[in-house]
Amino acid sequence: MRSGMFEGDGARLYHEVRGSGPALLMISGAGGDAGYYRAVAQELADTFTVITYDRRGNSRSTGRSPEPMDLARQAADARGLIESVAGGHALVFGNSGGAIIGLTLAALHPQVLTGLVAHEPPAVNVLPEGDPDRRFFRDMAALYAEAGAAAAGRRFAETTRGEGTYRWPDDLWKRFLDNQDHLFATEWPGFADFHPDTAALKGAPFPIVLGAGAADRGAYYARPAAEIARRIGVPWAEFPGIHMEFLRNPAVFAAALRALATQMLTGEGRLPTPWTHQPHPHG
Repeated sequence: MRSGMFEGDGARLYHEVRGSGPALLMISGAGGDAGYYRAVAQELADTFTVITYDRRGNSRSTGRSPEPMDLARQAADARGLIESVAGGHALVFGNSGGAIIGLTLAALHPQVLTGLVAHEPPAVNVLPEGDPDRRFFRDMAALYAEAGAAAAGRRFAETTRGEGTYRWPDDLWKRFLDNQDHLFATEWPGFADFHPDTAALKGAPFPIVLGAGAADRGAYYARPAAEIARRIGVPWAEFPGIHMEFLRNPAVFAAALRALATQMLTGEGRLPTPWTHQPHPHG
Protein backbone atom coordinates (compact mmCIF):
# COMPACT_ATOMS: atom_id res chain seq x y z
CA MET A 1 0.00 0.00 0.00
CA ARG A 2 1.23 3.47 -0.94
CA SER A 3 -0.22 6.53 0.76
CA GLY A 4 0.12 10.23 0.08
CA MET A 5 -1.51 13.65 0.06
CA PHE A 6 -3.12 15.09 -3.07
CA GLU A 7 -3.15 18.88 -3.29
CA GLY A 8 -6.73 19.77 -4.16
CA ASP A 9 -8.43 23.15 -4.38
CA GLY A 10 -7.84 24.46 -0.87
CA ALA A 11 -7.41 21.03 0.70
CA ARG A 12 -4.92 18.19 0.98
CA LEU A 13 -6.58 14.83 0.42
CA TYR A 14 -5.14 11.74 2.08
CA HIS A 15 -5.27 8.74 -0.27
CA GLU A 16 -4.07 5.15 -0.50
CA VAL A 17 -3.14 3.14 -3.60
CA ARG A 18 -2.98 -0.66 -3.77
CA GLY A 19 -2.33 -3.19 -6.49
CA SER A 20 -1.98 -2.93 -10.25
CA GLY A 21 -4.22 -3.09 -13.29
CA PRO A 22 -7.11 -0.84 -14.33
CA ALA A 23 -7.75 2.03 -11.93
CA LEU A 24 -10.66 1.68 -9.49
CA LEU A 25 -11.51 4.73 -7.38
CA MET A 26 -13.67 3.93 -4.34
CA ILE A 27 -15.66 6.81 -2.81
CA SER A 28 -16.94 6.44 0.74
CA GLY A 29 -20.14 7.85 2.19
CA ALA A 30 -20.83 9.24 5.67
CA GLY A 31 -17.55 9.79 7.47
CA GLY A 32 -15.71 10.00 4.17
CA ASP A 33 -12.82 7.74 5.18
CA ALA A 34 -10.54 5.45 3.13
CA GLY A 35 -10.63 3.01 6.05
CA TYR A 36 -14.08 1.77 5.05
CA TYR A 37 -12.47 0.11 2.04
CA ARG A 38 -9.15 -1.03 3.50
CA ALA A 39 -9.94 -4.73 3.56
CA VAL A 40 -11.93 -4.89 0.32
CA ALA A 41 -9.21 -2.88 -1.46
CA GLN A 42 -6.65 -5.46 -0.39
CA GLU A 43 -8.89 -8.19 -1.80
CA LEU A 44 -9.23 -6.36 -5.13
CA ALA A 45 -5.58 -5.35 -5.48
CA ASP A 46 -4.81 -8.51 -7.46
CA THR A 47 -7.03 -7.21 -10.27
CA PHE A 48 -7.14 -3.41 -10.00
CA THR A 49 -5.11 -0.41 -8.97
CA VAL A 50 -7.43 0.51 -6.10
CA ILE A 51 -7.48 4.14 -4.97
CA THR A 52 -9.23 5.11 -1.73
CA TYR A 53 -9.25 8.46 0.04
CA ASP A 54 -10.50 10.50 2.95
CA ARG A 55 -12.94 13.00 1.51
CA ARG A 56 -12.35 16.71 2.00
CA GLY A 57 -12.70 17.74 5.65
CA ASN A 58 -12.74 14.14 6.91
CA SER A 59 -10.15 12.21 8.94
CA ARG A 60 -6.63 12.69 7.60
CA SER A 61 -7.61 15.15 4.85
CA THR A 62 -7.82 18.90 5.36
CA GLY A 63 -10.35 21.39 4.04
CA ARG A 64 -12.92 21.39 6.84
CA SER A 65 -15.10 24.49 6.67
CA PRO A 66 -18.25 25.75 8.39
CA GLU A 67 -19.77 26.50 4.98
CA PRO A 68 -22.04 23.89 3.40
CA MET A 69 -20.11 21.70 0.96
CA ASP A 70 -21.82 21.16 -2.36
CA LEU A 71 -21.61 17.98 -4.37
CA ALA A 72 -19.84 19.70 -7.25
CA ARG A 73 -16.89 20.32 -4.91
CA GLN A 74 -16.87 16.66 -3.91
CA ALA A 75 -17.00 15.58 -7.56
CA ALA A 76 -14.14 17.94 -8.44
CA ASP A 77 -12.00 16.35 -5.73
CA ALA A 78 -12.67 12.89 -7.18
CA ARG A 79 -11.88 14.13 -10.68
CA GLY A 80 -8.60 15.64 -9.44
CA LEU A 81 -7.58 12.35 -7.84
CA ILE A 82 -8.34 10.43 -11.03
CA GLU A 83 -6.33 12.88 -13.10
CA SER A 84 -3.33 12.96 -10.79
CA VAL A 85 -3.21 9.45 -9.34
CA ALA A 86 -5.02 7.25 -11.89
CA GLY A 87 -3.64 8.67 -15.13
CA GLY A 88 -6.86 10.44 -16.07
CA HIS A 89 -9.35 7.56 -16.20
CA ALA A 90 -10.88 5.24 -13.62
CA LEU A 91 -13.77 2.97 -12.93
CA VAL A 92 -15.58 4.47 -9.92
CA PHE A 93 -17.37 2.64 -7.11
CA GLY A 94 -19.34 4.66 -4.59
CA ASN A 95 -21.34 3.49 -1.60
CA SER A 96 -24.12 5.50 0.06
CA GLY A 97 -23.18 9.19 -0.02
CA GLY A 98 -20.19 8.11 -2.08
CA ALA A 99 -22.62 6.76 -4.69
CA ILE A 100 -24.32 10.17 -4.78
CA ILE A 101 -20.90 11.76 -5.33
CA GLY A 102 -20.18 9.17 -8.04
CA LEU A 103 -23.42 10.03 -9.84
CA THR A 104 -22.53 13.72 -9.62
CA LEU A 105 -19.03 13.01 -10.94
CA ALA A 106 -20.48 11.05 -13.86
CA ALA A 107 -22.77 13.92 -14.77
CA LEU A 108 -20.20 16.73 -14.42
CA HIS A 109 -16.91 15.08 -15.46
CA PRO A 110 -17.70 12.09 -17.69
CA GLN A 111 -14.32 12.34 -19.42
CA VAL A 112 -12.50 10.79 -16.44
CA LEU A 113 -14.72 7.72 -15.96
CA THR A 114 -14.49 4.31 -17.57
CA GLY A 115 -17.55 3.17 -15.64
CA LEU A 116 -19.59 3.77 -12.48
CA VAL A 117 -21.03 1.41 -9.88
CA ALA A 118 -23.40 3.32 -7.59
CA HIS A 119 -24.18 1.15 -4.56
CA GLU A 120 -27.18 2.18 -2.45
CA PRO A 121 -27.26 5.95 -3.07
CA PRO A 122 -29.72 7.41 -0.49
CA ALA A 123 -31.23 9.67 -3.16
CA VAL A 124 -34.57 9.91 -1.39
CA ASN A 125 -35.81 12.71 -3.67
CA VAL A 126 -36.47 10.17 -6.44
CA LEU A 127 -39.00 8.35 -4.24
CA PRO A 128 -42.71 9.11 -4.80
CA GLU A 129 -44.25 12.24 -3.34
CA GLY A 130 -45.63 11.48 0.10
CA ASP A 131 -43.28 8.56 0.68
CA PRO A 132 -42.21 8.82 4.36
CA ASP A 133 -38.61 7.97 3.46
CA ARG A 134 -38.32 11.31 1.67
CA ARG A 135 -38.20 12.92 5.13
CA PHE A 136 -35.05 11.09 6.21
CA PHE A 137 -32.53 13.90 5.70
CA ARG A 138 -34.87 16.56 7.11
CA ASP A 139 -35.61 14.50 10.21
CA MET A 140 -31.92 13.79 10.83
CA ALA A 141 -31.03 17.47 10.36
CA ALA A 142 -33.68 18.41 12.92
CA LEU A 143 -32.34 15.86 15.40
CA TYR A 144 -28.78 17.16 14.91
CA ALA A 145 -29.93 20.74 15.49
CA GLU A 146 -31.81 19.75 18.65
CA ALA A 147 -29.56 17.14 20.25
CA GLY A 148 -26.15 17.29 18.55
CA ALA A 149 -23.89 14.99 16.57
CA ALA A 150 -23.80 12.05 19.00
CA ALA A 151 -27.59 11.70 19.04
CA ALA A 152 -27.83 12.09 15.28
CA GLY A 153 -25.04 9.56 14.77
CA ARG A 154 -26.76 6.99 16.98
CA ARG A 155 -30.04 7.43 15.13
CA PHE A 156 -28.24 7.21 11.79
CA ALA A 157 -26.72 3.87 12.80
CA GLU A 158 -30.14 2.60 13.94
CA THR A 159 -31.55 3.24 10.45
CA THR A 160 -28.78 1.21 8.77
CA ARG A 161 -29.41 -2.52 8.69
CA GLY A 162 -26.67 -4.71 10.09
CA GLU A 163 -24.90 -2.02 12.09
CA GLY A 164 -24.08 -3.33 15.56
CA THR A 165 -23.76 -6.91 14.33
CA TYR A 166 -20.03 -6.66 13.58
CA ARG A 167 -17.07 -4.63 14.84
CA TRP A 168 -15.57 -1.70 12.97
CA PRO A 169 -11.78 -1.32 13.05
CA ASP A 170 -10.95 0.78 16.12
CA ASP A 171 -9.08 3.48 14.19
CA LEU A 172 -11.92 3.88 11.68
CA TRP A 173 -14.50 4.15 14.45
CA LYS A 174 -12.51 6.87 16.22
CA ARG A 175 -12.11 8.90 13.03
CA PHE A 176 -15.81 8.51 12.22
CA LEU A 177 -16.77 9.95 15.60
CA ASP A 178 -14.46 12.90 14.95
CA ASN A 179 -16.13 13.44 11.55
CA GLN A 180 -19.74 13.51 12.75
CA ASP A 181 -20.11 17.27 13.15
CA HIS A 182 -18.62 17.81 9.70
CA LEU A 183 -21.06 15.29 8.26
CA PHE A 184 -24.23 16.72 9.74
CA ALA A 185 -23.34 20.43 9.68
CA THR A 186 -21.47 20.67 6.38
CA GLU A 187 -22.10 17.69 4.09
CA TRP A 188 -25.70 16.86 4.98
CA PRO A 189 -27.40 19.65 2.96
CA GLY A 190 -25.72 18.53 -0.27
CA PHE A 191 -26.82 14.94 0.15
CA ALA A 192 -30.31 16.04 1.17
CA ASP A 193 -30.80 18.18 -1.95
CA PHE A 194 -29.43 15.67 -4.47
CA HIS A 195 -31.43 15.03 -7.63
CA PRO A 196 -29.73 12.89 -10.30
CA ASP A 197 -29.08 14.62 -13.61
CA THR A 198 -31.08 12.16 -15.67
CA ALA A 199 -30.19 13.64 -19.05
CA ALA A 200 -26.45 13.66 -18.39
CA LEU A 201 -26.46 10.14 -16.96
CA LYS A 202 -28.49 8.81 -19.91
CA GLY A 203 -25.87 10.23 -22.25
CA ALA A 204 -22.84 8.89 -20.36
CA PRO A 205 -20.27 7.33 -22.73
CA PHE A 206 -19.41 4.56 -20.26
CA PRO A 207 -21.33 1.80 -18.46
CA ILE A 208 -23.28 2.65 -15.32
CA VAL A 209 -24.69 0.07 -12.91
CA LEU A 210 -26.87 0.81 -9.88
CA GLY A 211 -26.96 -1.73 -7.08
CA ALA A 212 -28.10 -2.62 -3.58
CA GLY A 213 -27.52 -5.36 -1.03
CA ALA A 214 -29.75 -8.42 -0.79
CA ALA A 215 -30.38 -7.72 2.91
CA ASP A 216 -31.45 -4.12 2.26
CA ARG A 217 -34.60 -4.62 0.22
CA GLY A 218 -37.05 -1.86 1.09
CA ALA A 219 -34.51 0.35 2.91
CA TYR A 220 -34.58 4.10 2.24
CA TYR A 221 -30.96 4.01 1.08
CA ALA A 222 -31.48 1.02 -1.27
CA ARG A 223 -34.81 1.72 -2.96
CA PRO A 224 -33.55 4.77 -4.92
CA ALA A 225 -31.00 2.63 -6.78
CA ALA A 226 -33.71 0.76 -8.66
CA GLU A 227 -35.59 3.97 -9.47
CA ILE A 228 -32.49 5.74 -10.80
CA ALA A 229 -31.62 2.69 -12.92
CA ARG A 230 -35.14 2.76 -14.36
CA ARG A 231 -35.01 6.48 -15.12
CA ILE A 232 -31.69 6.40 -16.95
CA GLY A 233 -32.12 2.99 -18.56
CA VAL A 234 -29.12 1.16 -17.10
CA PRO A 235 -28.65 -2.23 -15.40
CA TRP A 236 -29.31 -2.83 -11.72
CA ALA A 237 -27.42 -5.46 -9.72
CA GLU A 238 -28.04 -7.11 -6.37
CA PHE A 239 -24.93 -7.29 -4.17
CA PRO A 240 -24.46 -9.61 -1.21
CA GLY A 241 -25.34 -8.49 2.27
CA ILE A 242 -25.92 -5.18 3.98
CA HIS A 243 -25.17 -1.51 3.34
CA MET A 244 -21.51 -1.89 4.28
CA GLU A 245 -20.94 -5.56 3.54
CA PHE A 246 -17.45 -4.57 2.38
CA LEU A 247 -16.66 -3.91 6.07
CA ARG A 248 -18.46 -6.95 7.47
CA ASN A 249 -17.39 -9.48 4.85
CA PRO A 250 -14.85 -7.95 2.46
CA ALA A 251 -13.95 -11.18 0.63
CA VAL A 252 -17.56 -11.88 -0.35
CA PHE A 253 -18.19 -8.29 -1.39
CA ALA A 254 -14.94 -8.12 -3.36
CA ALA A 255 -15.86 -11.25 -5.31
CA ALA A 256 -19.12 -9.68 -6.43
CA LEU A 257 -17.56 -6.33 -7.28
CA ARG A 258 -14.61 -7.94 -9.10
CA ALA A 259 -16.92 -9.90 -11.40
CA LEU A 260 -19.12 -6.90 -12.16
CA ALA A 261 -16.25 -4.47 -12.67
CA THR A 262 -14.36 -6.87 -14.94
CA GLN A 263 -17.45 -7.34 -17.08
CA MET A 264 -17.99 -3.58 -17.29
CA LEU A 265 -14.39 -2.90 -18.32
CA THR A 266 -14.01 -5.73 -20.82
CA GLY A 267 -17.48 -5.44 -22.35
CA GLU A 268 -19.17 -7.93 -24.67
CA GLY A 269 -16.91 -10.69 -23.41
CA ARG A 270 -13.71 -9.15 -24.81
CA LEU A 271 -10.56 -10.45 -23.15
CA PRO A 272 -8.46 -7.99 -21.15
CA THR A 273 -4.86 -7.61 -22.31
CA PRO A 274 -3.26 -9.71 -19.51
CA TRP A 275 -5.27 -12.74 -20.69
CA THR A 276 -4.36 -12.51 -24.36
CA HIS A 277 -1.31 -13.98 -26.11
CA GLN A 278 -0.26 -15.97 -23.05
CA PRO A 279 2.40 -18.64 -23.61
CA HIS A 280 1.38 -22.26 -23.10
CA PRO A 281 2.41 -23.36 -19.57
CA HIS A 282 4.24 -26.38 -20.98
CA GLY A 283 6.12 -24.47 -23.67
